[in-house]
Amino acid sequence: MKNFPISKSRRLRSTPYTDRIESQGVSSYTIYNHMLLPATFKSLEADYLHLKKFVQVWDVAAERQVEISGKDSAELVQLMTCRDLSKSKVGKCYYAPLIDHNGLLVNDPIINKLAEDKWWLSIADSDVIFFAKGLAAGKKFEVEINEPNVNILAIQGPLSDDLMAKLFGDQIRQLKFFNFNYYEFKGRKYFIARSGWSKQGGFEVYVEDNTAGQDLYDYLFEAGKEFNVRPGCPNLIERIEGALLSYGNDFDNRDNPLEANFDRFMNLDSEVNFLGKEKLRKIREIGINRKLMGVKIDHDTIDMYCEKTLIDDENNIVGYVRSAAYSPTFKKVIGIAMINKPYWDLKTQFKIDINEKIFVGTVCDLPFI
Repeated sequence: MKNFPISKSRRLRSTPYTDRIESQGVSSYTIYNHMLLPATFKSLEADYLHLKKFVQVWDVAAERQVEISGKDSAELVQLMTCRDLSKSKVGKCYYAPLIDHNGLLVNDPIINKLAEDKWWLSIADSDVIFFAKGLAAGKKFEVEINEPNVNILAIQGPLSDDLMAKLFGDQIRQLKFFNFNYYEFKGRKYFIARSGWSKQGGFEVYVEDNTAGQDLYDYLFEAGKEFNVRPGCPNLIERIEGALLSYGNDFDNRDNPLEANFDRFMNLDSEVNFLGKEKLRKIREIGINRKLMGVKIDHDTIDMYCEKTLIDDENNIVGYVRSAAYSPTFKKVIGIAMINKPYWDLKTQFKIDINEKIFVGTVCDLPFI
């Protein structure tokens, strides 16, 4: 498929860092929450190899925040997610699938608890703010809901601790996974969480001031020269290997959390109230007919512009590949697929059409690494 340039407009927002990443050679974008999100710099594979050895700075401002505050904020946030947040603590980050009244997935944000009556939902690619406003209006909750001017920088890779300690001091090394705190640099305080969309380790800086974010971006590159720092972005190969799921790609509003393997983030037997709870209990009782699995395909390339069908020797549908990429580690294409129940046993073989040629693959478990 031919690539076409993206025409920018007010409906497709740039970020405070766009000028910088374009001067550094961003080679492609994707669209995420109506914003530009870098997709590659040198190449998908070159970016992947660098990420696994060194440190990268990512413009992930497209990871927008939905701020919910006020008297009924905790009740509203709980209503939206199947994860029990009744014992949640300020300073913690919670991966929490959002569910509609039918028990289907709406989003899978990181929920940051800033205060007992203030929450940031750091969302994937869907319009959660309207979902939240609709529920608040229908329930007549006393809350305020808005999108604050927060533009995240992610520092990812095995040398991320070294780079961040150089700027913010060695105390940042003690920050635990999925916790956040405030750290000072050059007279400014930054909200920093140990999190990020890679399995290489790192941090996300929730920057609330554009100038502060641009200055920090520049300082990170200046301080990171000794660590071979480069601009980067969420990497398709690395996130598939680690089974970091993508809303809108690997799962969406057609799927429920049991099918997406979110069992550990569901609390169907707790006393908390959330949308779709009874529907999900019935689904659990009956059992699911499909679920997300890994696939390995004996080929060296694949283009994913839509779901790709997997079939068996008798042309029965095994499932559908939703994300895939060639992995330099496995020397073959790996992917995330929704596999039908009769076929989700490990090592089930299938056939797939790639560019009008048939290739063989096998079903496997997730994650790959």
